[in-house]
Amino acid sequence: MTNEEILAQFGPREAMEYDVVVVGGGPAGLSTAIRLKQLAAEHGTEISVVVLEKGSEPGAHILAGTVMDPRAIDELIPDWKARGAPLTQPVTDDAMVFLGKDGSFRVPNFMLPECFQNHGNYVISLGNFVRWLSAQAEAVGVEIFPGFPAGEVLYNEDGSVKGVATSNMGIGKDGEPTDNFQLGMELHAKYTIFAEGARGHLGRRLIARYKLDEGRDPQTYALGVKELWEVDPKKHEPGMVLHTAGWPLDDRTYGGAFLYHMEGNLVTLGFITGLDYSNPYLSPFEEMQRWKTHRNIRWYLEGGKRISYGARAITAGGLLALPKQVFPGGALVGCDAGYLNASRIKGSHAAIKSGMLAAEAAYRAIQAGRQHDELAAYPELFEQSWLHDELNKARNFKAWFKKGLWPATIMNGIEQYLFRGRMPWTMHRDKPDHAYLKPAAECKPIDYPKPDGKLTFDRLSSVFVSNTNHSEDQPPHLTLKDASIPVQVNLAKYAGPESRYCPAGVYEFVKAENGADRLQINAQNCVHCKTCDIKDPTQNIVWIPPEGGGGPNYVNM
Repeated sequence: MTNEEILAQFGPREAMEYDVVVVGGGPAGLSTAIRLKQLAAEHGTEISVVVLEKGSEPGAHILAGTVMDPRAIDELIPDWKARGAPLTQPVTDDAMVFLGKDGSFRVPNFMLPECFQNHGNYVISLGNFVRWLSAQAEAVGVEIFPGFPAGEVLYNEDGSVKGVATSNMGIGKDGEPTDNFQLGMELHAKYTIFAEGARGHLGRRLIARYKLDEGRDPQTYALGVKELWEVDPKKHEPGMVLHTAGWPLDDRTYGGAFLYHMEGNLVTLGFITGLDYSNPYLSPFEEMQRWKTHRNIRWYLEGGKRISYGARAITAGGLLALPKQVFPGGALVGCDAGYLNASRIKGSHAAIKSGMLAAEAAYRAIQAGRQHDELAAYPELFEQSWLHDELNKARNFKAWFKKGLWPATIMNGIEQYLFRGRMPWTMHRDKPDHAYLKPAAECKPIDYPKPDGKLTFDRLSSVFVSNTNHSEDQPPHLTLKDASIPVQVNLAKYAGPESRYCPAGVYEFVKAENGADRLQINAQNCVHCKTCDIKDPTQNIVWIPPEGGGGPNYVNM
């Protein structure tokens, strides 16, 4: 049954009214909600705010490095230390290392550009931080609905955003309502703030509907594959922050890696691959496994144990790809818009700040008796903020890597050292990530070693430790516009790249009974990284949220 048929039979949906609806319970969404409540308290007014979170709890789907710059949380909750925020491991040392296959070179600390200096920052679990932040939100009166993904945007007759509707629950694989069927509900608001993270499924529709990316560079993304290890106490250096560039990626492929020492003998490590890579045989997951075999990385991990795994796309286009943040009735915040600073490998502070700025604009509008119009004050406040200054200094960072690793390293060094980020030139991109993929016939296959189960692993064992779970009796949340394209185009021309770029083993080409190839989609493995939605060369795959609460349940990630 279509959604229209379901509504005709079971509707109308229950509707709830709020001043502000926030879609997404990550750093950006929760900060938006908290700041709205703070402003109301400061001015002796009332404002109703609700946050929808698709995960089973706030933080369940959150995945990041993370080294957090506390600048934004200092502004939002100045007494965060007294409130027990999980920022307890300060950075004690920085290391930037260029790797070759058999050797390495560490950049002297005095030569590190500002973007790689982390004194004053903290090594944290962003998921645990979000859990703490959600408690702060509830303490000031924010309503939070976990396990309720927003399935569609609702519009007023004039075309402005009216709110959102949560997805129906209890729909079987055949598309028919089961005995557990529950109709979604509508949440109407004067303003709706979208904070879904990178490649938000509603955010991308809003960008297309309102042409918010007109005149901007195409957005670019990277895939971050992350593991959490418990290591030998003798090899643990609390607060040590290590970044690497170079091997195993070739010089023309954007990427790098990190290894951060947390508390309690825990080390978080991750590998970032720009999704504008060209070789369809490349596998970001396998590149990470290969990276761990380098002697500089292996040394930390041998004798340790991997305890968690996850993956997430990163919005990395920066200021030049930032879409217009507002439209009639709402706004985009955090990585739904794309505020991450790729040069610093940091986005949580930017997410918090963007949420605060959107809250300021929405509060002013509501107090002035407005609703469903454009929050023009939000982009104005952003342009006057330290966040705009920071992103402007880094605007060319990722674009230089199309020239190669060493030209990019030299030119980014010149921009940051000589010009202090105030360079007189700007480099633009003209293609989205999927358009960079070359036909397989033009590329060399990559022979990845088999995993040993101790240092390196396969996808399925990795998904197991991500605590990923989806109800088996539900419609697939990974949809194809045309079911014939994966075999007729992607496999024939690009050697089936979806079987390699997915870090969770969702896509595999198998033989049907008649010997023909077919694409099998193992949707239950999906860790919601959104890579398929971004990198599919034909843009035939569309990611939508599964039934409420489904997906990974990350712990200490």
